[in-house]
Amino acid sequence: MTWYLAIPSSSSHTLLGSLAGAVIAGAGLHAVNWNGFTQIIIILILSPIIAFALGYLIMVLIKYIILWSGNKSRSKLNRMFRTLQILSAGLLSYSHGGNDAQKAMGIIVFGLVAANYQSDLNVPLWVKISAALAMGLGTSIGGWRIIKTISGKIVKIEPINGFAADLTSSLVIQFSTHIGKPLSTTHVISSAIIGTGSVMRFHEVQWATVGRMLITWIITIPISIALAFSIYFILFRLILGQ
Repeated sequence: MTWYLAIPSSSSHTLLGSLAGAVIAGAGLHAVNWNGFTQIIIILILSPIIAFALGYLIMVLIKYIILWSGNKSRSKLNRMFRTLQILSAGLLSYSHGGNDAQKAMGIIVFGLVAANYQSDLNVPLWVKISAALAMGLGTSIGGWRIIKTISGKIVKIEPINGFAADLTSSLVIQFSTHIGKPLSTTHVISSAIIGTGSVMRFHEVQWATVGRMLITWIITIPISIALAFSIYFILFRLILGQ
């Protein structure tokens, strides 16, 4: 739905809410580890705030370095940062998979253990390959509507702030992955773009679009819980009688 509306939403929020909704429907409220659930929610809330602030600071630092170097040629700067952005985008892609793909694999392993197909939490090779292929294909085939929103409907992205946003997002995502905490890469990347864009052209940031994104981010988890609960209830209780 959010893809159709071209609104960047969080697969992390969706997975978290859906898992909680399905578990509540199948085993009750007591089956959810609410302490762990709350910890993840806190990370999901803090990470975009940190990404915005860090993106703003990194962009300010880059501007000061450019002014200090005396290089004011827009075309030369764009060429230089366009090259650097190839590296930063590659790092961001790696960071993205390192956090987001783990969540998808975790859900699959959870299902395998629940269905007694395996007794441990080791991730099978076919699960790793499936998650990697799905993320790559989904991004390349179905991501264009979101790409257009991220790249042009929040703030105009140039190679300079594009590089800064990539670097910011990679740092935040890599740190979260290192400490073993899931976050929303979508929220982090979007917030980094808003932060860097605010330094470049604050008055050109499309705050109406940002507002719609924030509303979507807030309602994603409760909607996911309700949908997963309903689907489980209809499928297993009404149709299968379990």
